[in-house]
Amino acid sequence: MSYPKSEMAGGGPPPPGAPVQAQPAAAGMPGAPGGWMAAPTQVPANCPKGLEYLAQVDQLLIKQKVEALEAFTGFETNNKYEILNSLGQRIYHAVEDTCCCTRNCCGSSRPFDMKILNNQNQEVIHLSRPLRCSSCWCPCCLQKVTVEAPPGKVAGYVCQSWSLCKPRMRIENAEEETVLRIKGPCCQLNICGDIEFDVYAPDEETYVGRVTKQWSGLGKELFTDADNFGISFPLDLDVNVKATLLGAVFLLDFMFFENNTKKDDKMSKSGYV
Repeated sequence: MSYPKSEMAGGGPPPPGAPVQAQPAAAGMPGAPGGWMAAPTQVPANCPKGLEYLAQVDQLLIKQKVEALEAFTGFETNNKYEILNSLGQRIYHAVEDTCCCTRNCCGSSRPFDMKILNNQNQEVIHLSRPLRCSSCWCPCCLQKVTVEAPPGKVAGYVCQSWSLCKPRMRIENAEEETVLRIKGPCCQLNICGDIEFDVYAPDEETYVGRVTKQWSGLGKELFTDADNFGISFPLDLDVNVKATLLGAVFLLDFMFFENNTKKDDKMSKSGYV
């Protein structure tokens, strides 16, 4: 509703009984599209501090930031990610914490610590991956990520399951009981298309959600190892399980999509080098 210019110019209040319009949030402010997600007004009982945001969502988008140094030189840098809700509002940001030698000597197989921080730059989730094997020929030493929320308190584990061809993961709770299973495709390459990892209940029959490696565009796919992922899960899923499922995205990224050698092969085949 518009008001007479004289009243608006004078800065006075609107006429009595006139509806008050809600002002849109400015960009970058909590609740604004492209800004930070507003803090939830209600916090679930027994919810670890910092995970109350996860109780409000059933979808997440994880966007890896493109590092200019890495894109132009191939020198591996610490990965950085933004974690968004379905409205594009930031919930967390994640920063890898590994040394230069480890990153460039071990490549995508490197052990890592990942800090997931809120809008106050406080660490709310900590991921740790030791140096282990991912080959089906070494079933006793497969990949594992420990998820702590808050840091120091285990929320769950992401464990690679033995499989000959197709990727398999287990989502375990703090007591190491399987609560979800992830099944991936035999081929983790899909030109101009998404790659989907389905999430099931422990019976492997009840569909629960999906982790999707999204196509990022030709230029980004060819010249960088920065990837975008989406996750969908039930809104009422336990927040600790949601946090552990988020940790599974980072393990999948490192295992199947972080290899710079594959990017170099794509560039060669495309005639860019």
